[in-house]
Amino acid sequence: MSTEQDATAPFDEALHLIALADDPTALFGPLPEGGGDPPPAATAAYRRLARLVHPDRAPAGRAGEAATAFTRLTTCWSRYRDLVEGGLGLDDLTLVTRARTYHVRHGSGPLARGDIADLYEVRHKDGVWREAVLKLPRSHRDNDLVMAEAEALGRLRERGRERYRAFYPDLVERIRHRDAATGVERRGNVLGRLRGFHSLADVRRAYPDGIDPRDAAWMWRRLLVAVGNAARAGVVHGAVVPEHVLIHPERHGLVLIDWCYSVTVGAARTAPHVPAMVPHREDLYPPEVLDRRPAVPATDVFMATRCVEYVTAGRLPRPLRAFARGCRLPAPERRPVDGLVLLGELDEALERVFGPRRFRPFHLPARHPPSPTGR
Repeated sequence: MSTEQDATAPFDEALHLIALADDPTALFGPLPEGGGDPPPAATAAYRRLARLVHPDRAPAGRAGEAATAFTRLTTCWSRYRDLVEGGLGLDDLTLVTRARTYHVRHGSGPLARGDIADLYEVRHKDGVWREAVLKLPRSHRDNDLVMAEAEALGRLRERGRERYRAFYPDLVERIRHRDAATGVERRGNVLGRLRGFHSLADVRRAYPDGIDPRDAAWMWRRLLVAVGNAARAGVVHGAVVPEHVLIHPERHGLVLIDWCYSVTVGAARTAPHVPAMVPHREDLYPPEVLDRRPAVPATDVFMATRCVEYVTAGRLPRPLRAFARGCRLPAPERRPVDGLVLLGELDEALERVFGPRRFRPFHLPARHPPSPTGR
């Protein structure tokens, strides 16, 4: 019993600390003078607490407590970063570019907060009013990552196959936003609005014991198409994690979002190393990313496979487990490279296990709303 108590003590301490914090500085330390980025100590404190109370890592039977604490923690962290860095101010409710005028939803605040950027609801008139999402980095130091996303999405549109375009966000426009007070310029992307989508992280929270592998089959197939078509267009996503894979349950749709960590593949079929990793998802990355070696199309194949293993939580039948192991071998040169070719092999494996393909309706419980990025 004492060993079990010792194991949960850090979790309990983190819950207590988060519950009692009446101000973000109680969790992350004093605000730095002069603004800028959060101090390294504050970031480290946030990441430590996030690891301790993340619902996917909670002690048995305590995922509900963890989810409540994690939500409060991320809210406090957002408030802290707002105080340090500032956000899209109330004076910036209209953004004008050469092509369009965007109206930020009044008083809404960010629609969602990612690792480096905030997403805002916007609309613009193109004959009729159209909804979109403005993705703006919180720090100008991350401009390069937002620009990498725009480059990747542009490359996918130009070089990818048109029939697969629905697997990616629609890049409406790149923008520049200059803070009137500081003069700091941030690069942003305006993206088409998605409705009714849920992340694979949402799916796992709805089904903590994993979904039926027959339901995961269509997600796996579409994910291979998304990374395979990207590779043929010369792009490695580099961050295929559950939060970045959105699915539409009723339509069996899939969109691979957040291309900020993407890299372009050169003539030698390799790319620069992935610039950064998504916090708390290090266990889903292949060795070449952890070692900061060049990324390759097989990098995305590895991570796509890990996403399927994550959402099925150990429920894959033995033949499909063997198939998955072959897709995530440690050495990238031994893994499958082309997701579109691999799709045919997966279809054969699925038919051997489950028989001829047929449509299976998939539903999420009503208590699980769509992801903020996919509403």
